[in-house]
Amino acid sequence: MTIQDFDIQVATAQHADYAPAICDEMAQSAKARGTGIAQRTPEYVANKMLEGKAVIALHKDGSWAGFCYIETWSHGDFVANSGLIVAPEYRKVGLAKAIKHKIFELSREKYPEAKLFGLTTGLAVMKINSELGYEPVTYSELTQDEAFWKGCKSCVNYDILTMKERKNCMCTAMLFDPAEKAKDAEKTTQEEKIKEITHKATLFQKIENALKSFGQDLKLF
Repeated sequence: MTIQDFDIQVATAQHADYAPAICDEMAQSAKARGTGIAQRTPEYVANKMLEGKAVIALHKDGSWAGFCYIETWSHGDFVANSGLIVAPEYRKVGLAKAIKHKIFELSREKYPEAKLFGLTTGLAVMKINSELGYEPVTYSELTQDEAFWKGCKSCVNYDILTMKERKNCMCTAMLFDPAEKAKDAEKTTQEEKIKEITHKATLFQKIENALKSFGQDLKLF
């Protein structure tokens, strides 16, 4: 089985029937890891599909294989790619990474100026996020929307979060800030331009020195 055996697409109303199975697997996976997630109902997941704010992976035999959805906070200033799940029988073929890339592209398309963030305990997800340009940050840099933090109440580690006054918990916070990325890109472009100008100046100097040397050689001749 390879990644080519799957169709990864933006979910629509025709995929709503998969919502109960997806929610069940989310809960079972969290339980197996010994961590918690903000529990979502099949109705909530189905609604994300109807809104075009989710990505689903289907195996060539028609069964659902993976899923992830978009949540917005602070009036759209912050966006989270949540609920990443891959069905057990389809793991270890690179499907999670492919879904993350797809939902990242969809998030950037729908909310180009929003900050994308995530809270996770999974090393694999952290690695994928890092590849996409996310940076580890403190909780204070995330959305302070109460609705978001309320979603953590169903997590087994919620007591730790409240005890730490929402400053940290078992999850690692990661953030993709498009404004900062644009600044970095501009800085890199400027540095490349300076290097190019310096290189050309050095090249011209070498040519000039070579011509002078050639001229002196002619005089001696």
